[in-house]
Amino acid sequence: GIPLQSVYDTLIVRHPESGEFLPSLALAWEISPDGRTYTFHLRQDVRFHDDSRFNADAAIANFAYVLNPEYPSQKAAAMIGPFIEAIAEDEFTLRIQLKEPFAPLLDSLSQVYLGMASPDALEQWGPAEYQFHQVGTGPYRFIEYIPNDHILLESNPDYAWGPSIYTSTTASIDRVEFRFYEDEATRAIALERGEVDIMGEVPTHDALRLSSQAEFVLRAVPIPGQPLQFFLNTQLAPTDDPRVRQALIAAVDRPRILMTLFGDLSPVAQGVLSAYPFAALLPAVSPAYSPEQANALLDQAGWIDSDGNGVRENGQNELALAVIAPPWGSNPEAAQLIKVDWEAVGARVNLEIAPAFGSLKQSQEQGLYHAIGLNFFGTDADLLRTFYRSDGIYNWSQFQSEALDRLLDQASTETDVAMRKQLYLQAIQSIADQALTLPIRDYVNIMIHRQTLSNLHFSAQGWFPYLIDLKLAS
Repeated sequence: GIPLQSVYDTLIVRHPESGEFLPSLALAWEISPDGRTYTFHLRQDVRFHDDSRFNADAAIANFAYVLNPEYPSQKAAAMIGPFIEAIAEDEFTLRIQLKEPFAPLLDSLSQVYLGMASPDALEQWGPAEYQFHQVGTGPYRFIEYIPNDHILLESNPDYAWGPSIYTSTTASIDRVEFRFYEDEATRAIALERGEVDIMGEVPTHDALRLSSQAEFVLRAVPIPGQPLQFFLNTQLAPTDDPRVRQALIAAVDRPRILMTLFGDLSPVAQGVLSAYPFAALLPAVSPAYSPEQANALLDQAGWIDSDGNGVRENGQNELALAVIAPPWGSNPEAAQLIKVDWEAVGARVNLEIAPAFGSLKQSQEQGLYHAIGLNFFGTDADLLRTFYRSDGIYNWSQFQSEALDRLLDQASTETDVAMRKQLYLQAIQSIADQALTLPIRDYVNIMIHRQTLSNLHFSAQGWFPYLIDLKLAS
């Protein structure tokens, strides 16, 4: 998604600071009083990179593609919720009809996952090959994708319809190459040698070392959404017992983990959403570190170290935990420190580092884990629905609750801001009461770039740089 932010335009955009929705491919829009109909008035001067015209029919083709079962992304389809159909009232007026109100729709339409692609290119290449031949309307053209090596973009000289959140009307950098490296050390060396100009997800030790040098600048960019957290599997013993889940949460010294790995660059998570921009939805008190409470809860749950070997048992079963961590953002190191804390209260912990997100998703589907780590970005609290609804595609905790489902569904359809907030407060309290997750850190993308690079701005989602704004001194 990071390179593609500049390949595609969206119907609307979200201001990175105020959160306000602003025009982009749609100049204006109206929402019906019942919240079921959205009408968008589209720009009439936009062309795709293949010179085909953007209009209401092109937008309709994009929604049809997203809803096609062969389309590889479940996420994009989930983002448009109770979508019924899109209709062209005329060439440049688009009407979206919903089965029921869906409060997050504007937020969804502002994200690159629902960026507008050329219908001709979609038809020509199909779901399997389109990833190598992407065609949008954005300030950069998609030139080349070599898996596990690089993505190459070139500026679009015809671009004249950028949204107001861009500070530049034309790109000053002609070519941008996104390179993929297998290990962190190689990335850092490439930056120091001048082979790359900017690097994201920099380990803290490299960030502090490089930022002490005059030619480099450190940026810590807050990522809205869910923090790094470890979801606790409610369907597999022993974490099917809420007392065990509560004990595992109390056993972890989160401030120590954060200070050890990130210094003061990444804050301790307060709950299931990041403080930016969801502070109003978070509990006043976050889970406290208390090994005493953890030990007491495990005792109550019948887990006792009867033979003195440091591992608790309940009958013939050891307190054995299978933990899976993602490979990015110092998460393996955080998982190692969590493992130490859980072993200190009598658990035997097997830690596996998944090679990629696909492996994490496969593990979720198999369900043979007790804790699985993940962070996820988002600018609307509706993202909780995909993680905590019983049938959510990312229900890593495997929790099944009709009551929680109702709260999350009501919040997604509630258009009154104050009422919606109250529903989310109830849902988040329910998640905390059930001890479904161990929140670790509010996610921050620690970046290093060369001093010669300036005007680095990011989308509301935090990850995506506006390449059109970038300046590079000679």
